[in-house]
Amino acid sequence: MATLYTEQDKNVRKTWFLMVVFLMVIIALGWFISYYYDSPALLYGAIIFSLVMNFASYWWSDKVALSLNGAKEILREENIELHRLVENLAITAGLPKPKIYIIEDTAPNAFATGRDKNHAAVAVTSGLLNILDKNELEGVIAHELSHIGNRDILLQTVVVVLIGFVAIISDMFVRSSWLGLGNDRDRGKNPLAIVGVIFIILSPIIAKLIQLAISRQREFLADASGALLTRYPEGLALALQKISNYEAPLKRANNATAHMFIANPFGAKSIRGISKLFMTHPPTEERIKALMNK
Repeated sequence: MATLYTEQDKNVRKTWFLMVVFLMVIIALGWFISYYYDSPALLYGAIIFSLVMNFASYWWSDKVALSLNGAKEILREENIELHRLVENLAITAGLPKPKIYIIEDTAPNAFATGRDKNHAAVAVTSGLLNILDKNELEGVIAHELSHIGNRDILLQTVVVVLIGFVAIISDMFVRSSWLGLGNDRDRGKNPLAIVGVIFIILSPIIAKLIQLAISRQREFLADASGALLTRYPEGLALALQKISNYEAPLKRANNATAHMFIANPFGAKSIRGISKLFMTHPPTEERIKALMNK
């Protein structure tokens, strides 16, 4: 019989499988670029540039995310109950208490950010505080603390590095092909080169799909971890149901930070079939089903 523990283990395995696939795409991409141009220097330059840019974004990611969403830090005396709730759950999770931010928005939602557990923050909307009871709010906060404890912020940053690398290399290849660069003996003659060209042009789409799949698995994992933290999965399940019933989007919803929120910040939508591939979050029904083991 499936339990929250087996769901947690399953989602960890799925995440690592996706990361291995992602790295295989990177290796194949790098090998073909080196083969096609017979110049490893281009590959090394792209890697260095991508690492530098994404290291900078990782170091200041919390400030950027909080600013983009209009989050304001709330002091203990301004909301003692919320601070106590976060503090108690952080102690239970064995984590330092993160800073707490409020987003003045009627749409219920929340996210966690920060480069590590010692530099973390949890942001919740005013709408979330208004519609959830204590048990439901505990479920949401436990979910966000699980993202911090599971080091999802670090994982997402690594994925961003890989996405940036793929995008840069693919763009360089397409531009250089327009300029007529490359090895003439491979262009249009070698079947391997033809397959490689198709692969490298499609690689940003492939990488993006893997990124979204990883994001969805981390949401499942945070749900399971959060439920184990509170020992009351019904609280998070009910919270997710209430959040999904609110159809209006966040005022500052944007694609750059959409994956960070506990639910789709663009509003509740019924998405089925192949369109699920392009979702940053799993369908709410699937998350509730996993939580309730139904």
